[in-house]
Amino acid sequence: MESSLQMQSTLDESGKLTLALAEVEVPTPQDHEVVIRIEAAPINPSDLGVLFGPADISSATTEGEGTQSVLAAPVHPQFLPRFKGRIGQALTVGNEGAGVVVAAGKNPEAQALLGKTVGVSGGAMYAQHRAVPAIMCLPVAEGTPARDAASCFVNPMTALSMLETMRLEGHTALVHTAAASNLGQMLNKICQADGVDLINIVRKPEQVDILKGLGAKYIINSSDDDFVAQLTDAIHETGATLAFDATGGGDLASQILLAMEQAQLRTPSDYSIYGSTVHKQVYLYGSLDMSPTVLNRAYGMSWGVSGWLLPNFLGKVGMEKVIELRTRVAKELNTTFASHYTRELSFAEMLSADIAQQYNAKLTGEKYLLCPQKDL
Repeated sequence: MESSLQMQSTLDESGKLTLALAEVEVPTPQDHEVVIRIEAAPINPSDLGVLFGPADISSATTEGEGTQSVLAAPVHPQFLPRFKGRIGQALTVGNEGAGVVVAAGKNPEAQALLGKTVGVSGGAMYAQHRAVPAIMCLPVAEGTPARDAASCFVNPMTALSMLETMRLEGHTALVHTAAASNLGQMLNKICQADGVDLINIVRKPEQVDILKGLGAKYIINSSDDDFVAQLTDAIHETGATLAFDATGGGDLASQILLAMEQAQLRTPSDYSIYGSTVHKQVYLYGSLDMSPTVLNRAYGMSWGVSGWLLPNFLGKVGMEKVIELRTRVAKELNTTFASHYTRELSFAEMLSADIAQQYNAKLTGEKYLLCPQKDL
């Protein structure tokens, strides 16, 4: 059988996490499946959570060379109990990617994809080959390179699903944090096209400039002394009562709820010790800040803070809506949903401790792309 390389992350009982390549058989497709020769797969924050978990990447080392390289990093003992479930398991990594279909099952929908470049999600994309159901593939226009299709799922579908959540829950405007990210830039383009007010929260002046260049109207720097006052003004103007927070930790979610409550109280109404009756919702969809989420509860009783995960949302809305959203992504792949990469990495480069520290930094404006066929 022909062999293929697959990246795996393993945490052992001693608290050492290792990232290495395993040699596996090239899969044989079932009737409804295709086998994709993966040529590009982005490194998203959600992938980093599986790659490294709680490991201290600043202390990582690499032994070996080329595809025999093994990256190792320590996990502090206090974190081990939380990750007991993954100890000893070789976890595959990579939420999405793109490549050419090199084998197909007997079903017509699978055969129709043979030889085509497709984007795909489904996990285990940090590999040279991956078998997936044909229905999970998003064919792209002929001549489209795999790197342009590699990020066609996580960020585009997340951005679109944020607006779908807004509509389903009866909100009319959005607040978004870490807003200068690739995802944030996509969300700005969608909101402008769909006529939805979007309040962008960033933390650096250069991030303000990025969004101004995209034509964003509401951009607020959380590092400003009057951040909450600026945010309250923008929320009062837009009527935003829904936020998506990528940071997760700290008191940012609480500050957003406070600004929403203060904006509501600017409209005269009967006083209540329970605050405004308008529901205010913050969804935590990321963990850029790993510290505890702090809620100061100065915003009445009509509010909620909860987690939000793309697969859970898509499972709730059903396949018809998923296909509708994917169709829009395909049409706007080179415009609204275009992704730009800081660097393209081979397997060996990804296993370098020095390079791992770079792509694990999760800096705004920097995005790395794994190319599993590079330098092999």
